[in-house]
Amino acid sequence: MNIGFFVNDVMTEHAGYTTNRLGMSATRQGHQAWFIGAADFAYSADGKVRAMASSVAGKRYSSKEAYLAALQGPKAVRERIVLDDLDVLMLRSDPSTDTGLRAWAQTAGISFGRVAMRRGVIVLNDPEGLLQAANKLYFQLFPDEVRPRTIISQNRDDIRAFVKEMGGNIILKPLQGSGGAGVFMVKIDDRSNINQMIDTLTRDGYVIAQEYLPAAAEGDTRLFLMNGRPLRYRGKYAAFRRVRRGDDLRSNIHAGGMLRAAEITDTHLRVAEIVRPKLVQDGMFLVGLDIVGDKLMEINVFSPGGLGSAERFEKVDFTQAVLEALERKVSYMTDYRRNFANSEMAIL
Repeated sequence: MNIGFFVNDVMTEHAGYTTNRLGMSATRQGHQAWFIGAADFAYSADGKVRAMASSVAGKRYSSKEAYLAALQGPKAVRERIVLDDLDVLMLRSDPSTDTGLRAWAQTAGISFGRVAMRRGVIVLNDPEGLLQAANKLYFQLFPDEVRPRTIISQNRDDIRAFVKEMGGNIILKPLQGSGGAGVFMVKIDDRSNINQMIDTLTRDGYVIAQEYLPAAAEGDTRLFLMNGRPLRYRGKYAAFRRVRRGDDLRSNIHAGGMLRAAEITDTHLRVAEIVRPKLVQDGMFLVGLDIVGDKLMEINVFSPGGLGSAERFEKVDFTQAVLEALERKVSYMTDYRRNFANSEMAIL
């Protein structure tokens, strides 16, 4: 396969990232893996999209660190490729990290990915679906039974009324953002700072006010879905748990959370089944669900990470399952095109 991985910037990738792991596994198996940053695209007068892409020479890399060093080093292959020549383009950037002067980069993959898809490239996750998921309002489109009660507003009175109505602890967080940044808890026995919290968050846009789930004290479970189903390989689920450290209400790893092995239960599988139809409809190939109790806290569709963490606990290389799924998609597409061409010739 000829695979393109779209990332924020090739030079800011890290060895532990899921995308780097996928690229290394693809290279080891003899596939051609190209990494493309947000500034690397060019739309040509002939209607084709080209990109200045990075790849590596050779197949044998002893570690993910060695692979990334080769990809980012002076001996990396830098070549202008035509996206039409790719079998698969995986959109793996995190728009929430492109802010300020790089706000233009947030939708670069979606925009150029849509063109590539129209020209026959398999683009995952589907750029039309990602466009819908550009902010956390997308989460509200999933069934009520798997979501905490939530309002989204910039109005202080709306938020205060919701806090009063719920009668318990409430979570406040920005509509845009990731990694646990800007997350506050309004406690039932101490709401003296609620106005300051709201003012801090509304400076950057809309605020999510969400019911606090007591089960969150035990952390959350990241469960990967592929093609709408829980990702399972060699009898193991691609999943792990994140638990809080100390009194911090966040379990995000960026916020100091700790990793633990996950035990996937019928409750987790039921949540996954409830959200499956919409994810499939929206073309979400690889997704990370963050589950607390029997509720979803977040659906990660842009660059779900942590396959390496799941591998650490389950002793299974889940990138192999992803690559095998991509190979099946490419094989199906090749057969479809061949059969379609034969049908056209028969008509002529």
